[in-house]
Amino acid sequence: MSNAIYPSLPGLAWPVMKQPEFSTSIKKSVSGKEFRAAFMQYPLWTFELTYEYLRNGVAGNDLNTLTGFFLARQGSFDSFLFTEPSDHAVADQLLGVGDGVTTSFQLIRALGTFVEPVQNVNALANIKVNGVVVNNYTLSSTGMVTFTTPPAVNAQLTWSGSYYFRVRFLQDTSQFSQFMQDLWELKKVQFIGSPGNKV
Repeated sequence: MSNAIYPSLPGLAWPVMKQPEFSTSIKKSVSGKEFRAAFMQYPLWTFELTYEYLRNGVAGNDLNTLTGFFLARQGSFDSFLFTEPSDHAVADQLLGVGDGVTTSFQLIRALGTFVEPVQNVNALANIKVNGVVVNNYTLSSTGMVTFTTPPAVNAQLTWSGSYYFRVRFLQDTSQFSQFMQDLWELKKVQFIGSPGNKV
């Protein structure tokens, strides 16, 4: 598991595809009644990117940057950190509610009513208790906030900052094609992962 950061390159095209995936076992009886078992509390997210152009010449070396990054990961072997363009930060995200005893809280992010842990923090802007910025805490490498004293009963804990998805490439191969002198394209690059450390 590396902490290499996926490069940001100018040739990225739209759309950027993003798909959540759960794992569910479904058994159906002869009467038609279903019995379901969920094996994942949090989804794995699949991303698909397209690069309209990758420069390989005097104007830039995007091709070498991306090829080298893929080769250094040995295809799908090694994980890395990815900044999802539209889903990488929170502002005053509710983190928990104090009970006067608990000192440790996992950073999270919310998508509507769904809450997911964040374990790969890029930057922590602040932690607030009842709207007041505090600094009496430590932050672990997996996004666990530990206060030196327990927050008071019913204290609202929030955080602001940015995070990465920990992902790996889906395939062990990548196909680049040259369409002009010093210009290449990559029709599809896919990775899978989550804001937590699942891959």
